Amino acid sequence: MTITQKYSACTSFLAGKLATADGSTMIARNEDAKSAWPKHFVVHPHHVSTADERTFKSNDNGFTTELPEVRGKYTTTPEWTAEFGLFEEDGINEYGVAMSATESAYTNERVLGFDPLVKDGLGEEAMVTVTLPYVHSAREGVQYLAKLIEENGTNETNGILFADADEVWYMETAGGHQWVAQRIPDDCYAVVANQLSIQEIDFDDPDHFMFKADIREFVAQHHLNPNPASFNFREIFGVNDLSDEYYNTPRVWEGQRILNPEIKQSPTSHDLPFIRRASRLIQVEDVQQILSSHYEGTPYNPVGTGTETEKHQFRPISLPATQESHILQIKPDLPIEIGGIHWLAMGVAAQSVYVPFFAGMSSTPEMYHHGEKIYSADSAYWVFKLASVLTDAHYQEFIKALNDTQSKVNVAMKNKLHEYETQATQIDRQELTPLLNQAGTEISNIAIKAYQALTAELITKSTDLSPLYFAHNPEL
Repeated sequence: MTITQKYSACTSFLAGKLATADGSTMIARNEDAKSAWPKHFVVHPHHVSTADERTFKSNDNGFTTELPEVRGKYTTTPEWTAEFGLFEEDGINEYGVAMSATESAYTNERVLGFDPLVKDGLGEEAMVTVTLPYVHSAREGVQYLAKLIEENGTNETNGILFADADEVWYMETAGGHQWVAQRIPDDCYAVVANQLSIQEIDFDDPDHFMFKADIREFVAQHHLNPNPASFNFREIFGVNDLSDEYYNTPRVWEGQRILNPEIKQSPTSHDLPFIRRASRLIQVEDVQQILSSHYEGTPYNPVGTGTETEKHQFRPISLPATQESHILQIKPDLPIEIGGIHWLAMGVAAQSVYVPFFAGMSSTPEMYHHGEKIYSADSAYWVFKLASVLTDAHYQEFIKALNDTQSKVNVAMKNKLHEYETQATQIDRQELTPLLNQAGTEISNIAIKAYQALTAELITKSTDLSPLYFAHNPEL
């Protein structure tokens, strides 16, 4: 791969603790790359490494770094193969920190002329692996990753999401070594879609902004700021072109439309704000709706009632290239083992379901360990992906059956999640991990068995939908 190539084209969401209905912090993202490229879901245990285990080297670009001695336990979603790198992407660690990486973006050529991307620098493929197990707060996550980038450079332009029970941070890199980070205000949310999104930097507000120590000097030395009266990171470092109007900004518009329907904006506007306050308290279901959206209720829905031009005018949030979609929720006033919930939808978010897993589990169900490039029935990824493929083949005929299954599964899973959460708060600590492992197995089985039954139904009904079908006379 060339160093200017984006690995993925994701959509991200972040919300502070006062913006949500139950006081949770939430970070979330669709991992969009390839239509048939399975993900697994694993738990890496707490581990004290030996000296010869501490050198990390990327299979992707040769990036190398020394790791700390102690690796904390964390959940994560690696690729089915490590041939091209790990791409662990997201997870919650034992210290109560959630991380999702990355939201791909671009640095403009003017900046790259003075600070080019580093071919063997740290990229998306390794970011979670070399950061998440070693940090104890969201703020520390930003600082730890920033140090790695300053010392090693990066081969991409990226956005990175961090959260703990108190704070939510969004970090952006630009060029080979530049970075800033903004704390999402506690009563606000943000939607990000493949653009550098952080706007005005307040260098006198360390509670809400972090940045490379010499970034102002770098910008001033090379005359990069088109408006020296302010310091707008998006304007200085980002790319602003016509492709944003159909590929990126409409997704931000859609997320803001869902949470702020009273605000009228254009989906092609280049001036959508990074930070907003929702018109209501945000639920997990709202985040699921955003990440599953394909512009339902607008003329831009690809399977809606708009004109052919309208239906294909904008890139939707949910699309076949989604490998997995995750919501990392950290609930207040609970130990991270119980209060950390890794919601995971394998495959296309709009046609899958978000299965909740407790961060305190020590292992994931067996079907989440399987799945390769070619379909296999023993893989959780392929169970959900197969239902999507069958539905797409006869969308109007099958979408109701899919939606009915989603609704029933969601209710059943949430009932079971509440039961296990209640039980987990009442048992001895030594009994907790087996209980949370059991919860992961039982709750995921609700979804997998329902989707297997749905698949059987759709295959059977498909037999009457062949283009060769001809109504025959049963008396002949």
